[in-house]
Amino acid sequence: MDNMLQFMKLVGQLKRVPRTGWVYRNVKRPESVSDHMYRMAVMALTVQDTSVNRERCMKLALVHDLAECIVGDIAPADNVSKAEKHRREKEAMVHITGLLSEDLRKEFYQLWEEYESQSSSEARLVKELDQLEMILQAHEYEELEGKPGRLQEFFTSTEGRFCHPEVLALVKSLNEERARNITGAGESSSEKKTELNCHTKPNPS
Repeated sequence: MDNMLQFMKLVGQLKRVPRTGWVYRNVKRPESVSDHMYRMAVMALTVQDTSVNRERCMKLALVHDLAECIVGDIAPADNVSKAEKHRREKEAMVHITGLLSEDLRKEFYQLWEEYESQSSSEARLVKELDQLEMILQAHEYEELEGKPGRLQEFFTSTEGRFCHPEVLALVKSLNEERARNITGAGESSSEKKTELNCHTKPNPS
């Protein structure tokens, strides 16, 4: 059980690994990798498409970023090549899964490989959930900060990457709500400028 305890402690590290993209954008109290994976797993649980294995989607969501408890959340801005990122994460996964019994070791490692290679319909759907969760989080940060549109680059990075009907429907709802927020913020700003101009307008007398 000593190895299982060490495994659980490594998993716990994910609670303390912040998502790098938010850190680089100076988001206050950025979510952890664990936070991100949890909502992805809930998203997978809500999938209604009977052509995919929902339980496997949930497992993929829970395992896909497991290596980050050792290597951290490597973001595009870190200028680490995809090959090097994969090498580091593979090395970490070998270590992490090496703490498990043989059957669990195989299952966890195969799930990670399946996601990395995008070799199944479940892995491809979970990749879309990964991107969806990111832009949903970006939207929430914009709302919390009262700065609609500030994190546009995260939305831009996902353009054209969604295909699954259920994901597309959620993205549509998200974009519509965000557009209303941005429009509302623009109207509010215009009203404030108009009010300010009225107060500062010189008295003709």
